[in-house]
Amino acid sequence: MLAVNYSTLRENLKKYCDTANEDFETIIVTRKSGGNVVLISEDEYNNLMENLYVRSDREYYNKLMRSIEELKAGQTIKAELTSE
Repeated sequence: MLAVNYSTLRENLKKYCDTANEDFETIIVTRKSGGNVVLISEDEYNNLMENLYVRSDREYYNKLMRSIEELKAGQTIKAELTSE
């Protein structure tokens, strides 16, 4: 996580946008008047939104976690897909 003041961000916007996108770095933009903001890549934002959505449905989230545990424990069934 990087912290940068507003003026520095403004002078180097491309650099910080590239850092957020290429390095998945979170950038905190500090402001003298308060009300800091966060700069993240679109991919990171979409990932956060997807996680919030999945976690908002407790039943679905629990099913997903059980499935992951079954996979880790080797409790899977291999099936062949056929087209008709």
